[in-house]
Amino acid sequence: MILNGNIFSETLEMETSISIVAPEKPNKTPKTIYLLHGICGRSGDWIDYTMLPSYAKQFNIVFIMPEVARSFYANMKYGLNYFDFITEELPALCKGILNISTDRDNTAIIGASMGGYGALKSALTLPEQYGFCAAFSSPCLLMKEDLARTQGAIKFKQYYGERLFKDFQAAYGENIEWDPKNDILELAKKASIANTKPTIYTACGAEDYMLNDHNIFSSEMAKLNFDYTHETWKGNHNWFFFDEALRKALHFDFFSK
Repeated sequence: MILNGNIFSETLEMETSISIVAPEKPNKTPKTIYLLHGICGRSGDWIDYTMLPSYAKQFNIVFIMPEVARSFYANMKYGLNYFDFITEELPALCKGILNISTDRDNTAIIGASMGGYGALKSALTLPEQYGFCAAFSSPCLLMKEDLARTQGAIKFKQYYGERLFKDFQAAYGENIEWDPKNDILELAKKASIANTKPTIYTACGAEDYMLNDHNIFSSEMAKLNFDYTHETWKGNHNWFFFDEALRKALHFDFFSK
């Protein structure tokens, strides 16, 4: 079953697009995955560019795909509260409409590119809410170092271009200042001592320009108390890699319980 439509969000104070893929005849209570798009994407991307309908049937999963524009899944400084929408309002709406389980043992969050950052931020901020998280080719894994290198907003445009500069200003403020609430490593350190923690899987292609950051992030995560796996294989920052990474993620034990 594939559904594409709009819902009204009280958090965003507007209608927003949502796409859903679900097994037509689930043989037991299905798992739920909140599946997040990248910075140039929209809610329907995963349906258009991957084998998602097949995965829903094969693995007994409901995929829920929201749309957040270029927000970096943040409660934006100059914009909308997309983080609250994704982590609070959307699960409540979908539970009411679809009668899905919101138990952490049945709930995962996965994303690619900007969506990978959003998935990690959500799962590490709210480890009691998500039993599994996967992130593919994710930016902003080393945000403190990135902002130090660009001296916040001073050299950001020179490094990343005007469009991304404006996106970061909208999300994080005019001076693009570092905040531990948006830093994946800081969130991981805090979540590592929580009573419940998600299983985390990250992947990045061997030809992806984000590979070095992923390798550093993987080394740091190995020092923390997580069930964490990182993989790299031949591939780049594209849907061929994202689809393969999603398929690998769905074979983790979390989805067979």
